[in-house]
Amino acid sequence: QVQLVESGGRLVQAGGSLRLSCEASGNTFSNYGMGWFRQAPGKEREFVATINWSGGTTYYADPVKGRFTISRDNSKNTMYLQMNSLKPEDSAVYYCAMGTTFQAMTAPWGYDHWGQGTQVTVSS
Repeated sequence: QVQLVESGGRLVQAGGSLRLSCEASGNTFSNYGMGWFRQAPGKEREFVATINWSGGTTYYADPVKGRFTISRDNSKNTMYLQMNSLKPEDSAVYYCAMGTTFQAMTAPWGYDHWGQGTQVTVSS
């Protein structure tokens, strides 16, 4: 059974940096695209970043382009989100997700496994 566990969320000051991690169980991690999504109170879940099975293809939501970097280490069954120049608008619960195929996918319906989420709060 697949389990995804996020870690690294915490309170940070605006302009600061944070790295989120998502560790997956099982032996099939390297076969699938992965993604990060976030949800702030009162708002819909939104796409943040995605990466294909090998790490060779990535896509980012416009609000985080140039500030966030998604990566993966298949030998460790782990995906990362490096978050730099953080803004209060980035505050949300961040979710790790595993896709249904090898492709990078920007829509939530491309994913079938989700982590429990990790809280990121950016103070001004």
